[in-house]
Amino acid sequence: MKLNMKKTAIMASIILGASTGACLVGCQGQVKLDYPETKTVDTVDVYFGTQVADPYRWLEDDNSEETAEWVKQQNAVTNSYLESIPFRGKLKEQLTALSNYEKMGTPWKEEGKYYFYKNDGLQNQSVLFECDSLGGEAKILLDPNKLSDDGTVSLSSISFSKDRKYLAYVISRSGSDWNEIYVMNTETGEVLEDHIMWAKFTGASWKGDGFYYSAYDAPTDGKGLSAKNEFQKVYYHKLGTPQSSDHLEYVNKQHPLRFYQLGVSDDERFLFLYESDGEGNAIYVKDTKKPNAQYVCIADDMSKDNSVVHADEKRILMTTNDDAPNYKVVEFSTSNLGVNKGKTLIAESENLLEGITLAGDKIIAVYMENIANHAYLLDSNGNRIREIAMPTVGSVGFSSSFKHNEVFYSFSSYTFPGTIYKYDIEKDESTKIFSPKVDFNPEDYVTEQISYPSKDSTMVNMFITYKKGLEKNGKNPVFLYGYGGFNISLNPGFSAMRIPFIQNGGIYAVANLRGGGEFGETWHQAGTKLNKQNVFDDFISAAEYLVAQGYTSPEHIAINGGSNGGLLVGAVVNQRPDLFRVAVPQVGVMDMLRYHKFTIGWNWASDYGRSDDNEEMFKYLHAYSPLHNIKNNGTAYPAIMVTTADHDDRVVPAHSFKYAATLQAANTGDQPKIIRIDSKAGHGGGKPIAKVIEEQTDIYSFIMHNLGMEIK
Repeated sequence: MKLNMKKTAIMASIILGASTGACLVGCQGQVKLDYPETKTVDTVDVYFGTQVADPYRWLEDDNSEETAEWVKQQNAVTNSYLESIPFRGKLKEQLTALSNYEKMGTPWKEEGKYYFYKNDGLQNQSVLFECDSLGGEAKILLDPNKLSDDGTVSLSSISFSKDRKYLAYVISRSGSDWNEIYVMNTETGEVLEDHIMWAKFTGASWKGDGFYYSAYDAPTDGKGLSAKNEFQKVYYHKLGTPQSSDHLEYVNKQHPLRFYQLGVSDDERFLFLYESDGEGNAIYVKDTKKPNAQYVCIADDMSKDNSVVHADEKRILMTTNDDAPNYKVVEFSTSNLGVNKGKTLIAESENLLEGITLAGDKIIAVYMENIANHAYLLDSNGNRIREIAMPTVGSVGFSSSFKHNEVFYSFSSYTFPGTIYKYDIEKDESTKIFSPKVDFNPEDYVTEQISYPSKDSTMVNMFITYKKGLEKNGKNPVFLYGYGGFNISLNPGFSAMRIPFIQNGGIYAVANLRGGGEFGETWHQAGTKLNKQNVFDDFISAAEYLVAQGYTSPEHIAINGGSNGGLLVGAVVNQRPDLFRVAVPQVGVMDMLRYHKFTIGWNWASDYGRSDDNEEMFKYLHAYSPLHNIKNNGTAYPAIMVTTADHDDRVVPAHSFKYAATLQAANTGDQPKIIRIDSKAGHGGGKPIAKVIEEQTDIYSFIMHNLGMEIK
């Protein structure tokens, strides 16, 4: 589930006297499952006169012993099933070997020093390095692998003080959205006594001898991973003082369900306060050089996406989709903030502007053109100079600064592993500085980009990747992935985890559904609220296209998606169970009537609407909610493996718990309906590579086994 300032856009269990949940191997290697018996309760909610039963409501209690026992027994069933798959061990070996290659993040430069993240191959977390020159000797500045024995503590973000003497680093434990902030002396490596708790959706923004951060009040004991988050506050922490004495910079007692974050300009002159209600955000600026300065609003429409991308003594640059669905860049003069609304520096184009970065006195703008990134060099006034050539069709991310003209970028595609380049502005030349050595030959594979009609004839794009020489015989195994929400784009990218599936005759397909951000705000809105069915239709139509074109058949299609994509998978399985052989909804939003009652679920109403908005919205949500539309009449469902994790406080595990319990109790045929519940893991961010490999092994084993595939 997306959550950032541009779109502040997501434990287990029971059984009283239940069965042991043993798995029995039946004929032809098929596994007959004896699911644990899940008790039901007489819980009924009334929505606009309509009664809706919620028999597994008790599974929402993530602290109960009953829930913990239920989790234990469900995992016993799942583990037994997965262990019966003959090639699971071999697949794990392959995925481990394929993942064991050096990876490097895009370098960046600060005050004469270069910084980058690097992973030797199977390190659970990437390590932060510092060096005086690229290619020269680099020293470890911060190794997150030393923050825990099992790699489950991850870095969320880092921030240097202006003099680079101190590094504030934000960590997450076990994948939770809750953050802690520590401070390290960069010269000595000493970790100071400063320690911030209960921070969330925040970085550390330095000003002087301290930093700003966002946090909530400490939650009630035992409710930290499920209770609704309200009244986010912005604090200032001064080094050497306890958190209890931190200065409260901002709180809005009139609006408990809003996010607040504060950024600081490089010269520490301007403070930028972001206010978001989930759909978009407003921005307020304070000029600290002015006596008794107050925050001045430069973007007041919280239905729009606004983001400051640069500030210096003369001007502030902001990207916005206000009156520009594909985004534009607006320039504000620092001399009269609050007087003018800014002027357009880079006008909206027919293609989506994904972002800009400054490189000395130049601007680099990245656009999405037919779901491929194109980068352009512009002068300081926004006039296009030239396009920066990319290696092929794919995705790019730039690193540069207005303080210097050194430019770095990373590039990847479905068959092009992440590679780092240095770009010379004067010579218009890109030099490769890092290329990963993956046991994979891109020349053996092909990626097609096609478009197909959805149910309402809207044309939707899809990428299809497979091994050269593939025959369209209607029997090829397909892994179809989708998301379709929160203005998030599915850009082409590489993953070693897909290689065994494709090597063994599979097709990896990604559909760019409505609700995403691939074609700007209009495309996004076409998949929200009362338009949400468009997303499901787009995904169903993708599968129908692959069948109609001879790539595959319903007996050979597996579908997968996570978070909002888990909702997608759950919804389309209910609507078209005949079209898919396997489904894996990961950390999905499955209860569309109650999602807003947990942690930051209320933040998703901008995309979904809420069941208590009005009767029309309730009926619409109820009609597609995965939990509430599982058939119980003998309709054959695909093989389904639900995944979640005990520390997921974005989309709480209760969604998956109740959905899996309902699936198992319903009459949906003999295909397995299991749930994989990970421990010491969250929504997905910061997951150590060991856990990633374990999870992907289980997902691909489940999919490939139920598609009748083997591992060579």
